Amino acid sequence: MTAGTIAAPPAGSGRVRPWAAVQQTATMAWRSLVQVKHNPLELVDFSITPIMFVVLFTYVFGGQMAGSPKDYLQYALAGIIVQNALFTTMYTAMALNTDLTKGVFDRLRSLPIARSAPLFGRIGADLCKQLWAVLLMIGLGTLLGFRVTTGFLGLLGAALLLLFFAGAVSWASVLIGMKASDPEKVQVFAFTLIFPITFTSSAFVRVETMPGWLQAWVDVNPVTHLSDAVRGLLTGGPVASPVLWSLAWAVGLAAVFLPLAMHAYRAKA
Repeated sequence: MTAGTIAAPPAGSGRVRPWAAVQQTATMAWRSLVQVKHNPLELVDFSITPIMFVVLFTYVFGGQMAGSPKDYLQYALAGIIVQNALFTTMYTAMALNTDLTKGVFDRLRSLPIARSAPLFGRIGADLCKQLWAVLLMIGLGTLLGFRVTTGFLGLLGAALLLLFFAGAVSWASVLIGMKASDPEKVQVFAFTLIFPITFTSSAFVRVETMPGWLQAWVDVNPVTHLSDAVRGLLTGGPVASPVLWSLAWAVGLAAVFLPLAMHAYRAKA
C-alpha cells in the first residue's frame, strides 16, 4: 500500500454509524418492495390468502357460530386478521431461507453495510405487505357487513398493534429460516406452530364455550390477548388489559428471538 492510500473498511464488518445503518436498512427494505413491481406474484400471498380466510370463515362458520354470517364477521374478523398476520410471518422465513440457499445473503455480507440491515430490511418490507393485507381484509369485511365502530383512531391503533406484534414474531420466523435446510421445511415447521396456538384462542370462538381445562391455556395464549385487543380497538369492548398483554408478549418474543436470530445469522458468515 502506497503512502496516502486510505484502506477500505472490512467488507461486511457492520461497523457503521447508527444513521448509516438506518439508511442501509431502508435500502434493503426498498429492495424487497421493488421486487413486487417485477414479480407481482410476491403480493399474491398477501392478497389471495386474506381474501380466502375472510370469505370462508364468514360463510362456512357464520351461520353455525352466530346465527348469521354478518354477526359472526363482526366478532371473528379481528381473529381472522390476527391469524393471517401470524401465517404471513412464515413468508419472511421462506424468503430469507431462499436468499440464503441461493447465496444472496453471501453477496450482501460482502458489502460494507451493517450486518443487521438485510434482516431488518426484510422484516420492514414484509410489514409493509402485512399492512396491505390488513387494509384489504378490513375493506372486504366492510363490503360483507363488518363495521368499525371505534372510528379512525381505533383502526389505526389496531393496525399499529398488529404490525408491532407481527414484527416481534418475525424474529422467530427469521430464526426458523436460518435453521431450516429448505423452504419446504420452513413451511411445515411454521404451520405446526401457528395452527395450534391460533385455534386454541379466542380468535374465532368465545372462551366460555370451551372446556374448562382448555380455558386455562386459552386465557394465557398470546393470540387470545392480541385477538381481544384488535377486536376491542375495532368494535369496542375491553382494550387496556389485552393491549398491555399483547405488548408484553411482543417485547418478550423480540427479546428472546432477536438475539438468537442475529447470532444464527452471524454464525453463517
